[in-house]
Amino acid sequence: MPERRPTIADVAKRARVSPGAVSFALNDRPGVAPATRLRILEAAEELGWRPSARARALSRSKAFSLGLVMSRDPELIGADPFFPQFLAGVEATLAARGYALLLQVVGEDARAEENGYRRLAGEGRVDGVFLTDLRRNDSRFELLAELGLAAVAVGRPEGACPFPSVAPDDRVGARAAIAHLISLGHTDIAHVAGAPSYVHSESRRAVWRDELQRAGLREGPVVSGDFTGPEGARATIRLINSAAPPTAIFFANDLMAVAGMSAAVAAGVRVPRDLSVAGFDDIPLAAHVTPALTTVRQDVASWGRAAADTLLAVVEGAPPPSLSLEPPELIVRASTGPPRKAGGPMG
Repeated sequence: MPERRPTIADVAKRARVSPGAVSFALNDRPGVAPATRLRILEAAEELGWRPSARARALSRSKAFSLGLVMSRDPELIGADPFFPQFLAGVEATLAARGYALLLQVVGEDARAEENGYRRLAGEGRVDGVFLTDLRRNDSRFELLAELGLAAVAVGRPEGACPFPSVAPDDRVGARAAIAHLISLGHTDIAHVAGAPSYVHSESRRAVWRDELQRAGLREGPVVSGDFTGPEGARATIRLINSAAPPTAIFFANDLMAVAGMSAAVAAGVRVPRDLSVAGFDDIPLAAHVTPALTTVRQDVASWGRAAADTLLAVVEGAPPPSLSLEPPELIVRASTGPPRKAGGPMG
């Protein structure tokens, strides 16, 4: 038979007080003398008493759970290495604080996403939520404010946001990637962007455009993708088969970059001799493809930990912590090099 778990009644008996006094002391409520409170805490420690999550939720009207509603195709989430790293950081922080993460994947359906937030709030299943994949003119801000749900924005919001936000400045990394390609001598630099509705897609595209203008270069072709491998491959084939193929491509994320590079090589294009490729995120695979991918490194797990710390502070009524995330860093590998000679054949 498993050993019986100690109860509040056991703690009360050992401390020679009523169960009500134990409840008040263990939940840090007023009305218990300091000496009595100390005796209760010592008794609880001696017995190895620990509160159950359900009891904590009932006594404090809290769920001790944070939510993440993801409006993406479930198959695409499994293929994107970014989210496992982010969630690992979140989970590490929540587990240490006695909280759980409730994840809902609702697919790319705006109504289903809204209903997901309404259920979480209406049923009291979470104390707050993480807002990822920030959008331009993001309607979720108003929705969550209406529902009274605490939140933290994971990324740099566009315009006013009623919630604290946590993000490294991805513009720093994008500038470094474009500057690297320009320093190698590239003047025809294309861009494979992410879904245009996302703030970080437009941010990276804007940096690409601005850096080319600053260097006195014409704006190269841009193709919008959706951050997936198939879209990265499709966009790359379209660019290399164009009348004036670029000598370099900056991809909005590594998944598209790796797939695009593979598609180019399969089509007979030599990387980096014919085409230089740069990505964004530095996913674990980036260093192990051939050639190894030049990319912008973000510490995604630390980002997850910082987002969790911030949201926990909000739901517990504390000031958001002062956090400093490391800026994105350019990692130069073998997929970038000087451009082929002007007019030279590709492949």
